Amino acid sequence: MHYLEELVQSKMPYGKYKGRVLCDLPEYYLVWYHSKGFPKGKLGEQLATMYEIKLNGLEYLLKPLRSKL
Repeated sequence: MHYLEELVQSKMPYGKYKGRVLCDLPEYYLVWYHSKGFPKGKLGEQLATMYEIKLNGLEYLLKPLRSKL
């Protein structure tokens, strides 16, 4: 599976936003994680990627992928 496709399909496994698709996480939550430190492993990499996407206004890259669902 393509890495960006995973961001529109994978869900947050725990916490306040458990069950929410990673690309739908609010920016302030990703900023909080950035200041706290992202978790280790794949989830941390995905959250860090979403942080960079939102920080740089690149959400439009995910829209075509979401429309495929």
